[in-house]
Amino acid sequence: MRRQARLFLVIFFVAWVALGALAQRRSNQVTFTEFPVPTPKSGIQCITTGLDGAMWFVEPPANQVGRITTDGTITEFPLPNPDSYPRGIAVGPDGMIFFGELKGNRIGRITPDGTITEFNVPTRNSGPRGVTAGPDGALWFTMKNANRIGRMTMDGSFTSYRVPTARSVLENIKTGPDGALWFTEEAGERIGRITTSGVVTEYPLPTPGASPDIMTRGPDGAMWFTEFEGDRIGRISMDGVFTEYPLPKSGSVPAGIVAGPDGALWFAEFFGNRIGRITTDGLISEYKVPTARSMPANITLGPDGALWFSELQGNKVGRLQP
Repeated sequence: MRRQARLFLVIFFVAWVALGALAQRRSNQVTFTEFPVPTPKSGIQCITTGLDGAMWFVEPPANQVGRITTDGTITEFPLPNPDSYPRGIAVGPDGMIFFGELKGNRIGRITPDGTITEFNVPTRNSGPRGVTAGPDGALWFTMKNANRIGRMTMDGSFTSYRVPTARSVLENIKTGPDGALWFTEEAGERIGRITTSGVVTEYPLPTPGASPDIMTRGPDGAMWFTEFEGDRIGRISMDGVFTEYPLPKSGSVPAGIVAGPDGALWFAEFFGNRIGRITTDGLISEYKVPTARSMPANITLGPDGALWFSELQGNKVGRLQP
């Protein structure tokens, strides 16, 4: 009887371990879907989710803004002026989609039906790059070439503020939980913070040569960002304390990052050809994109609870269902 009881316990334990391993494998599974962009070599890059329930993205070489619905229907809208080179894209204070025109030196606005309005930035050759809706009802943006942070009201009035570190190459900007705007300085190797009154504070990164790129507001009250050259995911608290998490494989080149539906951060690995996931305590998982050498560049959380991302080289919009 004792022998039978021990045998039963052994069988039960083995089955329990096997079921646990199966559950772990299933929990690590994701589903990819990819949608080809109609324009060849469109160079799709930044992507965001609009209030119309669709995702919007920029095609810099094709000089277009694209829209994709959750069922994969893609519409493309050519910009009025040639060689505008649209880059950053985000929902503006009025609920419309705004984007920076890096070469056109304009801020663009597009409605769900594709009507485009453009606003000329007063600073010459400023290189508008990242855009975000500010807490003050204005649009804030980085001036990559002018080393300034710009502010535009909805009637098209502009103000700009100089960043102390020269030639810092400003990239991305997002509104933080503290009511200020946070931005990345690719060449300056800093994370910047600017209040709505224009007071700038800079925080040097712990790792030299990291090249901070895209930033997002985390679920933990901090700002999270990718280190393009540093192969790390960074975190900065509201009092300027950094934490950095190295990726498992060197040469991954993390680009876009967004807070996911599961309390974690999801990011695109440009050369790693993967979509990564990092928990707020630094646990990293990675998932290979089906199309080889697709160069996932940016990522957003869709209204369907999936992660949508751009494939620069693959010329596709990808969807990952956790």
